[in-house]
Amino acid sequence: MRKFLKIAAVPLLILLGYLSFWPVPIDPKAWNAPTNAGYVGDFRANNDMASMRLIDLGGYVGPEDLTEGPDGRIYMSTHSGVVAYYDPETDKVGKYVDSNGRILGLEFGPDGILYGADAYQGLVRFEEDGSETLLTNKTSDGSPIKYANSLDITSDGIIYFTDATQRFGAKENGGTLPASILDLMEHGLTGRVLKFDPSTGETSVVIEGLSFANGVSLTKDEKHLLVAETGNYSVTKFALDGSGASERILRNLPGFPDNLNRDADGSFWLGLASPRSEPVDRLSGSPFLRKVIMRLPQAVRPKPQRYGFIIWFEEDGEVRQTVQDPSGAYALTTGALTGANGRVYVSSLTEAKLGVLGP
Repeated sequence: MRKFLKIAAVPLLILLGYLSFWPVPIDPKAWNAPTNAGYVGDFRANNDMASMRLIDLGGYVGPEDLTEGPDGRIYMSTHSGVVAYYDPETDKVGKYVDSNGRILGLEFGPDGILYGADAYQGLVRFEEDGSETLLTNKTSDGSPIKYANSLDITSDGIIYFTDATQRFGAKENGGTLPASILDLMEHGLTGRVLKFDPSTGETSVVIEGLSFANGVSLTKDEKHLLVAETGNYSVTKFALDGSGASERILRNLPGFPDNLNRDADGSFWLGLASPRSEPVDRLSGSPFLRKVIMRLPQAVRPKPQRYGFIIWFEEDGEVRQTVQDPSGAYALTTGALTGANGRVYVSSLTEAKLGVLGP
């Protein structure tokens, strides 16, 4: 028996050594995740997404972000890098342009030209002939842009965009989702908001110290920026007057916030891509145990859960409405956009369809 126990102890010690010391790419930081209140109050569960119509995208997958073009079409970024469009008048889905990377955020500028946040390359512009121009892939002081995520554009053409993390580039870490999980597990607060001035070509840092900087949107008067911090379950309003003033207008959200889009009346839509992970929250103060999780097989690590959830709210954070799908039939909802026709279009990280709410 003693001999057997000695033999059995060897693989156990090897396993314990592996779980304790095997190198992992993250260097987790201790933090205190707020207690998840769940689907209560403004966020109480509903099934309002059940009435949503689904538009088949003809083979395109993951309409990550949406923007309405001057022609009334809804343009969307997709997993393949193609920017596709949906025409509400004809119900036609087609390809607008092939990108050279992985486009996430999309926005038309006041010049009628489409701009994109490319997680693999940086900030790009799509020319009228279908070609692509890289505007910037580093700040003016030489800091590389590793994960361009979302953008918004002022009426005079200034572009604000998020660099989600300076630690885990999307291209070198297996894609946008794997890189985001690494950053969320580390919680290193290296996300930032950048500003690109097309008149000078300069790219400057406006806001830093964010936990996976995601959706960004200007207020209607263009005096503030709203920024979604995926890793802090929050949306913060930042003043652009140089004062450094900020206000967290949505906090302790029940899921991971993603894209932000402003409506014509100055309200906003926000997508929650997935419910929060109880194990990750519990281990927020335990960097060592978060390293242990990263040493486990991929199949047993925490992963996004299927649940559809979009939020309509005011500039001050007052929630107008939530539209949810607890069944997860349409899930990993990244955001929503109200079109000129009054319909609300719902985007997703993984679905092969575009959601449409309204007539």
